[in-house]
Amino acid sequence: MQLGDRRNLIWKLLNNPMRGERRTLLTSLGVTACLIAVRLAGLLQSWELAALDQFFRLRPLEPPDHRIVIVGIDEPDLRQVGQFPIPDGQMAQLLSQLAAARPRAIGLDIYRDLPVEPGHQQLLKVFKTVPNLVAIEHTSDEDGPAVPPPPDLARRQVGFNNIVHDHDDKVRRVILYSKQEDSKKARQSFALALALMYLQADNITPQTATDKTGYLQLGNAVFRRFAAYDGSYVHADDGGYQILLNPRGPANSFHHVSMTDVMQGKVPPETFRDRVVLIGYTAVSLNDFALTSYSSRLIGAPLAIPGVELHANIVSQIISAAKDERPLIASWAEPLEWLWILGWAWVGAAISWRLQSLKTAIPSLVAANASLIVVSLSALILGWWIPVIPPMLAIAGSAIVTTVHIARQQEELRRSKEFLNTIINTIPDPIYVKDQQHCWIVLNRAFAKFLGQPLEALLERSGYDIFPEAEAEVFHYYDELVFSTRETHQNEEFFTDSNGTTRYIEIKRSLHQDAAGNLFLVGILRDITERKRMEEDLKRTATELIRSNAELQKSATQLNHLANHDSLTGLPNRKLFYERLEQAIAWAVDQQQLVGLLFLDLDGFKQINDSMGHDVGDALLKAVARRLSGCLRGSDTVSRLGGDEFTVILPGIPSAQDAARVAEKVLGTLAQPFKVEGHEILVTSSIGISLYPQNAGDVETLIKEADNAMYHAKQQGKGRYEFSSLTLVG
Repeated sequence: MQLGDRRNLIWKLLNNPMRGERRTLLTSLGVTACLIAVRLAGLLQSWELAALDQFFRLRPLEPPDHRIVIVGIDEPDLRQVGQFPIPDGQMAQLLSQLAAARPRAIGLDIYRDLPVEPGHQQLLKVFKTVPNLVAIEHTSDEDGPAVPPPPDLARRQVGFNNIVHDHDDKVRRVILYSKQEDSKKARQSFALALALMYLQADNITPQTATDKTGYLQLGNAVFRRFAAYDGSYVHADDGGYQILLNPRGPANSFHHVSMTDVMQGKVPPETFRDRVVLIGYTAVSLNDFALTSYSSRLIGAPLAIPGVELHANIVSQIISAAKDERPLIASWAEPLEWLWILGWAWVGAAISWRLQSLKTAIPSLVAANASLIVVSLSALILGWWIPVIPPMLAIAGSAIVTTVHIARQQEELRRSKEFLNTIINTIPDPIYVKDQQHCWIVLNRAFAKFLGQPLEALLERSGYDIFPEAEAEVFHYYDELVFSTRETHQNEEFFTDSNGTTRYIEIKRSLHQDAAGNLFLVGILRDITERKRMEEDLKRTATELIRSNAELQKSATQLNHLANHDSLTGLPNRKLFYERLEQAIAWAVDQQQLVGLLFLDLDGFKQINDSMGHDVGDALLKAVARRLSGCLRGSDTVSRLGGDEFTVILPGIPSAQDAARVAEKVLGTLAQPFKVEGHEILVTSSIGISLYPQNAGDVETLIKEADNAMYHAKQQGKGRYEFSSLTLVG
C-alpha cells in the first residue's frame, strides 16, 4: 500500500463526526417518548394524583374563610334531639333562628325529601318564607338512586350534590352545572347556588367569559371546564361542567358551631350575618364523610372530612376566586406537558453526560429533583398543576440510560485506542489523537520524535504542558474549532520544539467517532518550514514590485492632474475645458437639449492686483474659484482660462432662462465681500452667456460669442450678465 493510500485510509476511518449534543437530545427524546406512552396508558395516574395530594399538604396553610360558617350536627346534638332523622319541627326552628340572623345564604346539606313528624307543616312554612335557603338533592348516578329535594322549594333554591369521586375515592373535582336528559336547561350545583346567592349582594353575576371560550366567569375569575386528559387524568369522566377542586385546607378549616348551641341561643347572631351558613351532619355514626387531597397521611388511615365541610370548601373556592382572585387550579395542554417532561429528561441526560459517573452525578441529580419539586410546588401555589412524577422518572431514566452508555463508551474507548495506536504507527507523518479535554491519548512515534519528547511524557497531557503559552493557545483554538464545528480543518501554524527551534507546520484536523460514540480529534502534521521561507522571499519580492508600480501610478495620476488643471485654483484648465465643452455639446445633440456657456471676468481685478500685491490677487482668485464651485451643480464645469477669466459649462439645460438664473446666482454669490489676507475686498463680475445651438454651432463660435457677450456686459455697466446677440438660422 502506497503512503497516499494509507493516508486516505486513515481519514476514512477517523473522519465520522457527530454532534455531542445529539446524544443528550436523543437520550432525552427516547426516555420522554417511553414515559408519555406509559402516562397515556394511565399507569402513572395514581402516582401523579398522590403527588398532587402531597403538594397540597406541603403548600402554606391559608387563613380560614370567615364568610362561611358551618352548623354541624354531631353526636351530642343527635343525643339531645333523641330522634333520627331530626324532626321537621326542630329543623324549622333551627332554620328560623338562622334566618333571623340575616345571613346571605343558608345551605341545607341534608336530604329532606320525606316528612319527619312532628312539625312538617311548620317546616314547609319556613321553606316558603326563607328565600335565601338552598337545599340539596342527589341526582341518580353510579353511586346511588336519585334523592329529590324538599317539596315546595323553588328551583333556584335547590342544588344537586356536586362532588366527583376518583378511583381512590378522593374528591378532586366538582361539578358546577349539570344537564339532565329530560331537561334542556342546565341545573346548578348545591355549592354554586349558595356562592351565587352570596355574590349577588356584591353585584357579581354569572357571565360568559370574554375570551370566547364559553366558560363561566364570575368577576375576573374564569372557571375553566375540566377535560378528560387535564393534569394527570387519563380518559376521566368529564361529564357536566366540572372544575378541579382547590381545597382550603384539612379538616376544621372553617368556623364550626353546633346545632344545639344555635337553638339554645348561645351563638351571637353576628356569627351568621352576611355569611353563608351550611347545615350538615358531622356525627361519625352517620358516615357522611369524604376524602380530599388533605386526607392522606404517611402513617395511619386517611382523615376524612364531613360532607358539609367539603361543600364549604367548594363554596369558598368559588367566592374567593370571584372576589379575592384566589387562583383556580389549571393545567397545561398536553404538548406543553410533554415538552416539560422532555426538558427534565434533557437535564438528567446532560448532567450524566457531563459528569460521566453516576456516583459524582447523584448530588446534581438530587438537586435537579429538588428544583423540580420547588418549581412544581410554587406553580401549584399560583394555581398551576404541572407534572411531577413523569419529570422525576425522566431524570432518573435519562441518567440510567446515559450511565449504561458511558460504561459501554469506556470499554469501546479502550479498544479504539488500541486500534488507532496500531494504525497510526504505520504512517511516517507525525500524528496525534486528542480527547475532548484536549489531552493526547494516542501518539505515533513520528510525532514524539518531531517534538523531541519521549512518547510516555506526552500521553494524557495537553499542549499547555509542552508548548509556550502563545503557541498552546493557537493549538487549543484550532482543536476546539474542529470539536465545535465537527468539520475537517486544515491550517498552518508554528511551534517550538524541545531544542528551541521554531518550525512552521501544516496540520490537518478531523474527528473520529467509535461505535460507542466517543469523539477523538486526529491531527496529521507536516513540516513546511522550507516552503514557508521560500514563500516569504516571494512575498517580499512581490511587495517591492507592487510598491514600485503604485508609485508609478501615483506619479502618472499627478502628471495627468497637472496637465488638466489650473495650478493656482485647482479648477479644470483650458485643455480640460475644451474637452468637457465638446462632450457637453455631443451629449446635447443626442438628447436635443441646450448647452449654456458662461464667460466670467472679474471687474477691477487689475487694480486690486496692482494695489494689494500679487499674493492677495492670487488668494482672491482661489476664493472666487471656491465660491463658483460651491454654488453650481455637480454636473456643471467651472474652469479658469487664465488671469481673472473663468468659464462655466451648463450641460443639458431646458431653456435660456435656466442659464440666466445660474448667472444671477453667480453674481449674487460673488457680490458678497471676500476676506483675503486680512483685507475685506468687494469684487463684481461681468458675465457673457452663449447657448448651443441657438448662438453657435461649434465650440469656437460658442466661446467667442460668450466672450463678446461678456464685453458687452462690461460696456453696459459691469456687475451684470448679457446674452449673445447672435442667432443662428436653422
